Parts: sequence; structure tokens; C-alpha cells
Amino acid sequence: MHLARPSDIAWLDRDHSILAFNERVFDWALRPEVPLLERLRYLCIVSSNLDEFFEVRVADHIEAARDGVEDDELSVQSLRRLADTAHTLVQRQYELYNKVLLPALLDQGIQIVSHGKRNAGQRRWVKEYFDREVRPLLTPVALDPAHPFPQVANKSLNFIVRLEGEDAFGNSNEIAIVKVPRVLPRFVRLPDSLSGGKGKIGVVSLSSMIRAHLAEMFIGRQVLEFFQFRVTRHSDLAVTEGEMQNLRTALRKGLQHRHFGKATRIEVSSGTSEPIAKLLLAEFNLPPEAMFRVEGPVNLVRLNQVVDLVGDNRPQLLFPRWIPQWPRSLKNSDNLFARIRQKDVVIHQPFESFDAVVEFLRQAVKDPDVLAIKQTVYRTGPDSVMMELLREAVRKGKEVTAVVELKARFDEEANINWAETLESIGVQVVYGIVGLKTHGKMLLVTRRETRGLKRYGHLSTGNYNPKTAKIYTDLSYLTANEALTADMDAVFTLLASQAQLPRLNRLLVAPFSLQSTMMAHIAGAQAAAQAGHSARIVVKTNALTDWKLAEALHRAAQEGVQVDLIIRAACVLPAVNETAKGGAIRIRSIVGRFLEHTRVFFFKYGEEEHLYLSSADWMNRNMTRRIELGWPVTDPSLRQRIIDECLVSYLMDDQDAWVLLENGTYRRLDGDNVGASAQQMLAHYYSAQPTTRQAPRSKNSVAKIIKSTTSKRK
Repeated sequence: MHLARPSDIAWLDRDHSILAFNERVFDWALRPEVPLLERLRYLCIVSSNLDEFFEVRVADHIEAARDGVEDDELSVQSLRRLADTAHTLVQRQYELYNKVLLPALLDQGIQIVSHGKRNAGQRRWVKEYFDREVRPLLTPVALDPAHPFPQVANKSLNFIVRLEGEDAFGNSNEIAIVKVPRVLPRFVRLPDSLSGGKGKIGVVSLSSMIRAHLAEMFIGRQVLEFFQFRVTRHSDLAVTEGEMQNLRTALRKGLQHRHFGKATRIEVSSGTSEPIAKLLLAEFNLPPEAMFRVEGPVNLVRLNQVVDLVGDNRPQLLFPRWIPQWPRSLKNSDNLFARIRQKDVVIHQPFESFDAVVEFLRQAVKDPDVLAIKQTVYRTGPDSVMMELLREAVRKGKEVTAVVELKARFDEEANINWAETLESIGVQVVYGIVGLKTHGKMLLVTRRETRGLKRYGHLSTGNYNPKTAKIYTDLSYLTANEALTADMDAVFTLLASQAQLPRLNRLLVAPFSLQSTMMAHIAGAQAAAQAGHSARIVVKTNALTDWKLAEALHRAAQEGVQVDLIIRAACVLPAVNETAKGGAIRIRSIVGRFLEHTRVFFFKYGEEEHLYLSSADWMNRNMTRRIELGWPVTDPSLRQRIIDECLVSYLMDDQDAWVLLENGTYRRLDGDNVGASAQQMLAHYYSAQPTTRQAPRSKNSVAKIIKSTTSKRK
């Protein structure tokens, strides 16, 4: 959805901002100080991100270009600009892969052995593997009127072959397609005895196996040329909820067609001939800008398998294993309910372990005094210990309600499967509100106690996924606060019954109150600045693409408000060094070992200070088309801790920080002030890993800490 926005602000382009973020991720693959296999992994991450970009963001640009739209946000020109940027990034990826990473792997005794470099023993082994494991699954399709171009699935590996001679029926159809099943591993490790010597590791790609034996599949024909290709398709499921009887059934049907949406990109071998290239572009109705010629495998994402195959034998080429610590605020607390009754608890993941959240649910399941459990489900993954605990809770006779968001992009199938599994054993499964995604994360436990029923709640900036909790930075918040848990219960009632939401005590809920409350705080800061008082806003979020909030921040800075934004990825708001009234907008992006995912919003104006945690990014979809949650943190010690760890550390980061310049480009600080990365500081604080700087632990007021950080940055 493309919304109107004020024309007097030099907005940054959202799609180019996403590509710029991937350039910052790519920088990790370039760094020689990063362990080699991790550099390869970052290369894969960039490719995976680009896959999603073309699956979600590019179709409208291609459609506008087909229609000949000129000089518009979506147009011939917008497609060309995006294609130019994407082509440059992809070219840099393959240059790094071929010229740096492959030679470096070889220096470490790790070789991806191509057909031309395989010795006789290796060729025999590959031939046997191909005949046994691969050939039975391949079915070449020769194109003729009875055999049109086959349906090619999204992001699948394929070969296009040009043949000479006649087939068994005397026809001279010259083009054939070989589709490679996804069930086949893309890389296979050679036996140690064939890897070239002691300690060496040989790996063979599936595509090189097929290339080596492709001619064997066309008996009686001569293979003139053949090339790999891979098609990316638009994959954002679109369902009109108001016109269906059953959302789950509709999504299940939609998933069957996701792999065959409109093509948005085609990747081909660099040497693909012009006739074949034109044939493919015509077949998938794509403009020339959508074709990417690559020097190597057409799917760099699958190189993750190389990391998995050799990582155990080369641990020195990986990051040291990360072991999250048990939350310090829960140490010596066997009974989590008793501990949470005393005071709210903050868990900073992955520096502190998500296992504590799992333990909270486990204790709730085992406790005979717990009567009911309610939880939202967004991205839990296909194998979820928390979902298994909900099943156990039902078996123990507890009332269990699960709000399952079926439309979580690319997790729809896992969530549908969990919904069906949970329903089958008696869980009350609901799917939220028609037209709105339920993105807020909350878990509510109701327990019978001496003084009556008592609620205990968990809120989070992240997902209930133990795997991503090890690599995403997030905050978990455990509370027994009566006002806050009552609000959570009211939101669960809203999601289940769609009854009117009562006036809430503390919880902010999108699309009802979250955006308006943020706007009110920005307006409060602006009014304070206009009255001559100091005013400060610090926001840490994954993206800033909501025009309303972005415009309000810009207007506030014009009136003298100091605005610091820690935006990981897309940002449409330009940076402003200093306005006429002394305000500023400073924008930075932190890209580190862990994916920055925490959402923290801080406002200081006049005598007021407000700190919020939230599940929501500052995007229009989060504010207006999703059920999102935000909640204030009022306990002084917890506020101070969150400010120190999630704002101050990141504003002081001089290693992994990129600053947005007024010209719209990002510059990496790279130790400009001989500092340390925020993640490095926190790693030291929680796990005593070697680093140059500890996490700041000032006892000053929140306002002074933020102010002192600003002066250091200047």
C-alpha cells in the first residue's frame, strides 16, 4: 500500500533503504576479522534477504514498468533504479565469493570441487552418487506442443538445455527443461579418503553433479548447451477475509499456489546465450532488468549447507559458541510466580536466556493451582517446545486459549499445522480479527491463590521461538501487575469475541491507541521545545516507514527537539544535523552478530519522562493494520537498565554502527572514537567475553544518561 505523504520533506525511498540495509549486512561478509565460515553465512543472509525483497517488494514496480508508467513512485524509472542497485550488490557478492571466500576456504583445506578439478576417484564416487540418489528423481521435459514449458516453482533450481538431433519419434524439438527436486541436498561432502589428504574436506555441489551427467539423460541427442536458472516469484499471500467462510482453509489453498505466483526475477548462469536468455524472459514475462547473470551457483543461500557440513571440523572458522546466561534477576528463584509477585522482571535476549520464558510456561503447566493459560502464536517454528507445553496443559485439564496468527508471512503453513493440532486436543483456537494481523506477543496465566485469582503475564518485543531467541535481541517482560494483566486479559477477550475494547489502564493497542499515543508524546516534546524547554526523543525499532510518525518527528526537530533514532533496516526519514532552532535528527543502524529486534521508545520533555516497550515497528502496517502492543515501564531500576542496555549502549556504539548522512547514504563508524559495539559491551556484561569496553552502568537519572551520551557522540 502506497500512502500519500507530505511533499515538503526530502523523504528517502523505502525500497532503496531496504537494499541499503542489505549492503550493511554484506559488510560483515567483507570483514577479514570475521571468522571465515561466518563470512560465508553473512553472504547467504544477504541472498536470503534479497529473495524476500523480490518476493514481496518488486512486483508492483514490474507491473508499472509493463504499463509504461513514467516518473512515478512505481514506474519504468523506479524499476531501473532498483534493478541497478540490486545488480551492483549481487555482482559484489559473487566477486567476494569467487575471489576471496573460495580461495580462503581452500587455504583452510576446504574445497568445493568442480567437475573439471575432480580426480578419477572423485568422479567415480560422484557418478555412483548421482546414479543412486539423483538420477531417479530427475525427469527431463522436452518442449513441444504436447509438452509446454513446465511450471517452475519459486526459487527452485532448474536447467534449460538446447539439443541437436531427433527424439524417439523423429521430432527435432531442441529445448528441454530439467527441474531439480528440493528434497535433494545442494551440497554433499566427499568421503575423507577422497578429499585430498589428511584434514582436508571436499564438498561437491548438486548442480555440478547434474552438469557432469546431463548428457546421459538425453540418449541419442547431442547437448549443445545448458544453463542453470532460478525464478523468484511474488509470494505475498493475498486473501480477502470478508469473502470467505474459513480463513484457515483459504490460506491452505493459497499456499498451494504461492510457489507459482508472478515472476519477479530470474537468475541465470553468466554464460547463458542470448537466444536462451530471451526465451526465458519471454516465458516468464519479465523485462531485461529482472534477469541476473551470475558467476557461480544461482542460489547462494544454499551455501549455508557448506557451513553446516564443515563447521564441526573447523570450529575456529565460526564465532565462539554463544551460551546465554540465566537471567540475573531470576537467580535463586525456583518459584517464578513468587519472584514475579515481588517485582516485574526484564529478560534481555540473547544475552539472557529465553529458557526462562519457557520455564515460566512449564511451571504454569505443572502447577495444579493454574487454571487457565492464554497465548498468542505468531512465529513459533514447526518444532516448538511452547506449543507442546500448551498441549500438555490441556491434558492436565487447564483451560487453554491460543490466538494463532495464520497470516504470519512465510510461517503460514507451520501456524496452520499448529492450529489444527491444538484444536484437535481441545485448545480454544482463535484467529484474531478479520483484516488485522495479530502481531502482539503475550502470554497470560491465571492462578488460584489465597486471596482469589491472580494473573501473571509475559509480554515481548519478539516471538515465542526459542531458536530465533538465540540470535535476535529482544526484551521479555514478566509481570503480575494487576492493571497490566487485566489489560492483557481484555485484549485476549477482544481477539476471541471482537467485543468492544474497554478503556485500558496501561497497555497500548494498535490500531486503537498505539500510534495516537506516540503522536501525543512527539507533540508534547515539540510543545516543550517551543516553550524553551529541553526535549528529547530516542526510538529503537526495526523500521521507520510510517509517514505520520516520521512527519511528526521531522516537525518536532524543526522546533528544537533532539531526536535519536536507532533504525536497523528501512528508514524513510532523512537525517538533519541541526535545525534553525537547534533541533536535530540523528539516525543510526546497528548491524552485529545478533539481529537487532528490540523496540524501545523514550520521550523526555519538561518534567515528563516516558519509556515504552513494544511489539510494533514504526510502520504504517503495524500502527493501522495489526494488533500490536506497547506498554510503559515505570519501575526506576528497570527503566534505568533498559535505557543503559538498549539505548545508551547503542548510541555509544562505534564499531557496528552506521550513521545516516544528510545526503541519504550510510557511513560505518568503524571505531571512529575507539569505542566498542553495543553487542560487545552487553556480551561482556553478561558472559565476561573479552572486549574493550564494559556496558555503561551509570546511576544518574535517565535524562542525564541520555544527555551525557549525546555529548560523548558529539
